Amino acid sequence: MTSPLWEVYLEDNRPRFIEALFEFLRIPSISALPEHAEDVQRAGQWVADRLQGAGAENVQIMPTGGHPVVYGEWLHAPGKPTVLIYGHFDTQPVDPLELWKHPPFDPVLKGGRIYARGASDDKGNLFSAIVAVEALLKTEESLPVNVKFFFEGQEEIGSPQLAKLLAENRDHFSCDMVISADGLQWAPDQPSLELGLKGLCALQIDVKGPSGDLHSGMCGGVIQNPIHALARIIDSMRSSEGHILVEGFYDDVVELTEEDRHFMAQVPYNESEYMATMGVNALFGEPGYTTRERNWARPTLEVNGIWGGFQGEGDKTVIPAEAHAKITCRLVSDQQPATVAAAVATHVKKVTPPGVQVVIQQSDHGAYPYLMPMEHPGNVAAFSVLKKLYGKDPYYTRSGGSIPVCHYFLKELGAYTVGLAFSLDDEHLHAPNEFLRLESLNRGQKGFVMLLKELARKGC
Repeated sequence: MTSPLWEVYLEDNRPRFIEALFEFLRIPSISALPEHAEDVQRAGQWVADRLQGAGAENVQIMPTGGHPVVYGEWLHAPGKPTVLIYGHFDTQPVDPLELWKHPPFDPVLKGGRIYARGASDDKGNLFSAIVAVEALLKTEESLPVNVKFFFEGQEEIGSPQLAKLLAENRDHFSCDMVISADGLQWAPDQPSLELGLKGLCALQIDVKGPSGDLHSGMCGGVIQNPIHALARIIDSMRSSEGHILVEGFYDDVVELTEEDRHFMAQVPYNESEYMATMGVNALFGEPGYTTRERNWARPTLEVNGIWGGFQGEGDKTVIPAEAHAKITCRLVSDQQPATVAAAVATHVKKVTPPGVQVVIQQSDHGAYPYLMPMEHPGNVAAFSVLKKLYGKDPYYTRSGGSIPVCHYFLKELGAYTVGLAFSLDDEHLHAPNEFLRLESLNRGQKGFVMLLKELARKGC
């Protein structure tokens, strides 16, 4: 059977595509570090140029007050749906640098894998979407549906300016659905469709006691030690079994249905292998739920860091003046970051023992949870495409991670986000030696073409 022209185009141009991706990966577009702001802008320009070369129209780099968004469109399919293709071109920082086997922004192809920061998250997947559109426009001179592009440079810092950008440009970005090039498949030989993402709120607790460190012999037993006070505050937040004791914490949580639990249970899970992978000898968490249910669909409250007092070698007999902790809560539908953060702050103030003062700082780095219907037409089309690509039905999954802009696409555009990304969770996303499999890159290019055609066929 003769391959379609777009597929031949992808095969014939594969070396050129890899060379272009390497060029993209060499740009150190780390959005969290101010010294790389120009690099993020440069990566945005690279994406804009690549979109124009692929045949997109009205390409522009849109200012946000922070890192930019790259927009483009092709709107010549009257009567067909309009999809907004999403991805991000910013990356995580690279530390600890000494653990990288190759320089993080000097990509290396080795053993069928491309090693570089951003290869898997998300430059490789974003690039696949552009290449898919190029293949169709170069061989068929049209797209089967109307397409808009929304590629951002601030996902790794929580997309802080995008809610405002979307609210002020609803008509510009209007679409029937969003297709995300940021996300995961289950395994190299097993597809998945991600239905939900967790939200996030973050706080820092600063406990202040005496005006300076004090002699623990002279003052011990007569004043409140800030570290002890902080330990009591933290311990009060969860039961010994893992149930969160903050009043109101669970008020807005959407409970799992029997159908939800059924589909989660269909995804293979080996508890002993899971524990071995994590390097632990027991699992812990909220009673009444399986490990997967807790991980995918129940909110969490975790201490991410704690410090205070003397931490050098030997002994120093002091009562410290201060103690500090950083806390994040992963949220599920329909929890609101501000509401949960306020509940935690109220709890902290309520349980703070006498003799210390507490200051609570709420981080601007937050995200709303996201959940979409399994039966959404975009999911139905993506299910069909993934089944053809892998030869088996995809699992329905959720993630403990966040893509903040998904909530704003739904709120401001009324559009759900369908995942079609081909990273895998063993590819060291956010860690040293990040990589992307070549087979995933190739599969992603083909998958985007197939999905655009399937959406046109179904008239989604």
